Amino acid sequence: MNLTAKVNTEGFETLDSNSNSSWLNIDGSGLTPEETQQLIGDKGEGIDAIQYLANTILNLDAEPETQNSFVIELDGYRVRRNQELGILTQDAIEQVRSTGEEIEISGLSSAERKQIHSLIEETEGLKSESRGQEPDRRLVVRLQSSEVEL
Repeated sequence: MNLTAKVNTEGFETLDSNSNSSWLNIDGSGLTPEETQQLIGDKGEGIDAIQYLANTILNLDAEPETQNSFVIELDGYRVRRNQELGILTQDAIEQVRSTGEEIEISGLSSAERKQIHSLIEETEGLKSESRGQEPDRRLVVRLQSSEVEL
């Protein structure tokens, strides 16, 4: 696959208010819908891989305290996914608060789990953790006072 696209830097608001992310927006105007979908991939795996590589390369010589986080955007995928994650997180918060029972959320990438962990951390009375091993790793949301049985 030989694709050429422009990349623009823009500041978008992220779900995590403490985030110091820069967004790199791929201009997909020269791509076919099929090429765009190939780059995004199934469940965002392609765009996640591109983002991982971009972060690795762009932070290669930077000290940990000076590293930046880069979010790759294409065709509004990240914006739509952030909205979905926000709704998913709010639903989980409401369910845990109303039932007192923990809830497991599966099918998230590690970056998505990290994003939700940050949101839950800012939510009083709740705690989140990841359980399991890839590819079956899942995020658990529970009341902060709940004890976990091992």
